[in-house]
Amino acid sequence: MGRKVILTSHDPSWREQYKTEAATLTAVFQPILVAIHHIGSTAIPGIKAKPILDILIEVTEITAVNDLIQPMVNLGYISKGENGIPGRHYFRKGSDEHHTHHIHVYAAKHSAIAQHLNFRDYLCHHPAEAVRYSQLKERLAQQHFSDPATYTESKTGFIQTIGLKAQQWRQTQAELL
Repeated sequence: MGRKVILTSHDPSWREQYKTEAATLTAVFQPILVAIHHIGSTAIPGIKAKPILDILIEVTEITAVNDLIQPMVNLGYISKGENGIPGRHYFRKGSDEHHTHHIHVYAAKHSAIAQHLNFRDYLCHHPAEAVRYSQLKERLAQQHFSDPATYTESKTGFIQTIGLKAQQWRQTQAELL
C-alpha cells in the first residue's frame, strides 16, 4: 500500500508523548548524551502535522551511537544509518506504512542542530509564519497524498526561507542578551 501523507490538527498530547519517549531515550543514550530536543511540526503549537514525533539527540561522539543500535532495536526502533544526511544517525519506529517516531542523532555542534532548533523556535515565536507553513503543508499533502518524498521535497523552498529568517532572528536574540 505504501505510506500516505496524513496531517492532523495539533495534538497537545504530543508534548507529553515526547517527554515520555525522551525519558526512555535518555536512559539509552546516557553515556554519550549531551541534550535531547522535541523538533518538527509536532513541537510547534497550532500547526498541522503528520502524527510522528521527531526527536533530536545531541551526543558527544556520533560513532558511539553504533554501540546503542541494539538497545534502540529492543525499543522497537530501526536503525537507518545516516539515511542521506552525513553526520547523522537516524532511527525510526513504527511500521513501513505508519511511522510513529523519527530520531535524529548528531554529534554536539553539528550545524543541523541549530537549524532544527532555530526553525522550531522561530515558528513558535512567529505564529503568522507558522500558519503559512501549516497552510502550505495542507496544500502539498492534498497534492502529494500518495508520495511522501515529493511532499517533503516540495516544502524545501519554504523551509530554507524560514531557516534564513530563523538564523537571523536567533542572532538578534543572542545580541539582546
